[in-house]
Amino acid sequence: MSLRPAPYDTLIDAETWAFVDASAAHYGEDAAALDVAGQRRLYDGLCRAFDAGRPSGVAVEDSAIAGPAGPIPLRSYMRSSAEPLGIVLYYHGGGYVLGGLDSHDSICAEICATTGYTVISVDYRLAPEHRHPAQFEDALAAFRAIAGASSLPLVLAGDSAGGNLAAAVSWATRTDLLKPAGQVLIYPALGADLTRGTFVTHANAPMLTTADMRLYDELRAGGTPPTGDPSFTPLAADTYAGLPPTLVFTAECDPLSGDGPVYCARITEAGGQARCIEEKGLVHGYLRARHSVARARDSFGRIVDGIAALGRGNWPG
Repeated sequence: MSLRPAPYDTLIDAETWAFVDASAAHYGEDAAALDVAGQRRLYDGLCRAFDAGRPSGVAVEDSAIAGPAGPIPLRSYMRSSAEPLGIVLYYHGGGYVLGGLDSHDSICAEICATTGYTVISVDYRLAPEHRHPAQFEDALAAFRAIAGASSLPLVLAGDSAGGNLAAAVSWATRTDLLKPAGQVLIYPALGADLTRGTFVTHANAPMLTTADMRLYDELRAGGTPPTGDPSFTPLAADTYAGLPPTLVFTAECDPLSGDGPVYCARITEAGGQARCIEEKGLVHGYLRARHSVARARDSFGRIVDGIAALGRGNWPG
């Protein structure tokens, strides 16, 4: 085993280090020099390597809805043996640059199988070909189309960049008649100051660095990120009143881990329900480790339980 840098030598257990090492093995020394297409090939290969396959009894259907700049592809997951109990609208991670319907396929299928909810994954436009607000516009259009076509409770969920989009959609719809029943954000990028807090203490964390986040933000913005724009930076909002019940799951060893507590505190101060759960010893992207790392498996169980509870109108806090 290679020498582990402090404090991660004690925070991260052997199972999680094995996941980190297996992930790193998909990236060669020249990975940072690759163009966006090359980065996508590597990321897609990484996701395939950790794909667990769909559970039995889950039917899948690809479709599309009209979006502001053309069709938005969707993938729906349904339990074939029972009527759905609710809907989960899922926004995938990948820094707004990577990922798609295949990258989070088994994750969405497992959420469906466990909750009994229909899970709909959104293939929003990616940067840098499509700059902000393209990702937000697609995320919002998908919510409005799906929520408007069903009377079932709808929970927003997403990881990393997808958590950002879910939070932005919750903010944009906070005064609408059609609102999500809740939101579950998994190690979300909510837009805290990159020069402070955990962006300093975990600047060089395994799996995601502060420099990575700065690059993703710049690619999404097409330059300097905007200020005061909650559709880009949910923590830039001037009010948190009206946001749905919120669960945030953060990884302890992640520069983004400081975003969740701040976001949840602002929601509760505005009279809402919000809870942040920090998952000890875990790293960014740990959903891919849910079948190989006990800590990640336990966290995924809590995430799925939280989604199910919010869809039933129960507060799991």
